[in-house]
Amino acid sequence: MPAKSRWIEITEQNPDHSAWYIQRFKDMAAEGRDLDGEARFVDAMAARETRILDAGCGPGRVGARLTALGHDVVGVDVDPALIAEAANVHPDTTWVVSDLAEMDLSLHGITDGFDVVFSAGNVMTFLAPSTRRDVLANMRSHLREGGRVVIGFGAGRDYEFDDFFADAAAAGLESLTTLSSWDLQAFHADSEFIVAILGATGS
Repeated sequence: MPAKSRWIEITEQNPDHSAWYIQRFKDMAAEGRDLDGEARFVDAMAARETRILDAGCGPGRVGARLTALGHDVVGVDVDPALIAEAANVHPDTTWVVSDLAEMDLSLHGITDGFDVVFSAGNVMTFLAPSTRRDVLANMRSHLREGGRVVIGFGAGRDYEFDDFFADAAAAGLESLTTLSSWDLQAFHADSEFIVAILGATGS
């Protein structure tokens, strides 16, 4: 049994947290905020009807947009409340409740691999530190040959970027491209955000 993610610890301490998180993005959408940056990034990497895994999908904001753009998307999240919201609001996408540290989609009848596996929204920083390498290895195991993993998260969240790259290497992933934002800004040593494109080692 893997250690509980920080997200689960937060929701156990505050049962209203998931509802707050869902409402937060509804409020931002109502304000006209641009919430599609991650989806534009991933879509630019992918031909139509690409198989895409949204790892840590939350209430489905990015995965649903990618479905609307013509991709075959599966979203996975550990929080049943977020998956319920995603399934209710975005029924055209496949949503699965699973801890990323134990993710094996074949147990849910999903046996085809993915061309892109992505994780946005600081998901990596909400994991239990002891499970980070397991999560990255699970992402790799769900890739098709030549597939890519895309991960974005912010600095100052108890996960140093150098540690992330070390964990990725240990999980069989190598860095292909590193940026500092979803709108393709260059990455520098003092960047406050990272978007890393990774490929399976040796592929």
